[in-house]
Amino acid sequence: MGTPGPEVSAARRRDVIDALRRGTVPQAGLGLFAVGLQRFEAALDDDLATAARGGSAFHALRGEYGSGKTFFARWLAERAKRNGLAVSEVQISETETPLHRLETVYRRLIERLTTATHQPSALRPVIDSWFYALEEEVLDGGDIADDDEAALAQAVDELLERRLAEVARTTPAFSAALRGYRRAVADGDGAHAEALIAWLGGQRSVAASAKRAAGVRGDLDHFAALGFLQGLLTVLRDCGHPGLLLVLDEVETLQRVRGDVREKSLNALRQFLDEIDAARFPGLFLVVTGTPAFYDGQQGIQRLAPLAQRLATDFTTEPRFDSPRAVQLRLPGFDLTSLGELGRKVRDLYAGAARHPERITGRVDDGYLDELARAVTGSLGGKVGVAPRLYLRKLVADVLDRVDEFADFDPRAHYALTLHSSELDEAERSAAAGAGDVKLNIDADLDREPS
Repeated sequence: MGTPGPEVSAARRRDVIDALRRGTVPQAGLGLFAVGLQRFEAALDDDLATAARGGSAFHALRGEYGSGKTFFARWLAERAKRNGLAVSEVQISETETPLHRLETVYRRLIERLTTATHQPSALRPVIDSWFYALEEEVLDGGDIADDDEAALAQAVDELLERRLAEVARTTPAFSAALRGYRRAVADGDGAHAEALIAWLGGQRSVAASAKRAAGVRGDLDHFAALGFLQGLLTVLRDCGHPGLLLVLDEVETLQRVRGDVREKSLNALRQFLDEIDAARFPGLFLVVTGTPAFYDGQQGIQRLAPLAQRLATDFTTEPRFDSPRAVQLRLPGFDLTSLGELGRKVRDLYAGAARHPERITGRVDDGYLDELARAVTGSLGGKVGVAPRLYLRKLVADVLDRVDEFADFDPRAHYALTLHSSELDEAERSAAAGAGDVKLNIDADLDREPS
């Protein structure tokens, strides 16, 4: 990818730069400075097209901490939205979102559901669009007058049942709640409508009166969660979103849970993959992310032989020969060359919205970007793979902002790299702890202002 052109909006540039300044992965605009992902583009676009045609796809993404798994997932999410798919990114955690509780995974999925036009949670706009599409389909048939509300409501209910017939065989509560929501909206009962949307999203503590009115009971459980996902895919498809990209991030956290919980979680993942293979979820593109230790170690998927067999991928060759169509995709991480390339992309992106772009490109030249990359990497014990987040944060907040703000600021003369433990994440702190003399020098500099 080349330097971002003038077609990049100022708002998009600002959002990306603001996120990098905070040390976080931007929610959008990642294609503007992606490095090393071009080799995956064609294969992943084929997977997105497969999902859009009503098929399904799956990949397991592997990489060490700091290798860019979250960046990759959000970069893929942008491509999915450009293809019309909805997207949800769910972070697996032992306490908040345990993988063996699929009802919790579904609830987080709905909370994080986005489309190209709607931010989380997009469930209600999606359902409203679906009912509108059903009404338009009924009216286009020409058998019902526009002003015959009773006949229209009945015809839409019948069409709803036909569209959700397969879902209703295993999870009839999904269609019942949708009918109840539509009646509540038609009656102007906003409280019941909101309650039923919450229930459809897997939320707990929904008003009992709303559930009684819709003819549903209890809360979503583990066994019904996949049925609700199946219903969601049907609704998405009918209202113009031909599929869903679902990212289950940080599944390696399963290695830290109790043995019985780990077994249940691995089995839930195996069950999910089996259901995808059985074509139960047309339009679903599932991506899970984890560390090599999770895929290869005895505390990860190797504990469940059927799952290990499903995900087995040969990584004995050089990374440059990895197939982008394999079940597991390996992120090789950064080296100093690619880290410098990343810095150049961000510098050029920043310059496009800077007040003094000539100062940016003149004082933060390619040579300085490489120097800063070596300095940050050295402070982390030479572990380039964990350096990108910190490198970009230092580049934006400590260097580019100052060059743009102060006419006499020269980073080579006035800036000395300093680190404080409070700005490091767990992986960076661990790397810095092994940096030996470099780390000691940094510690001595913590309270020193740049000269």
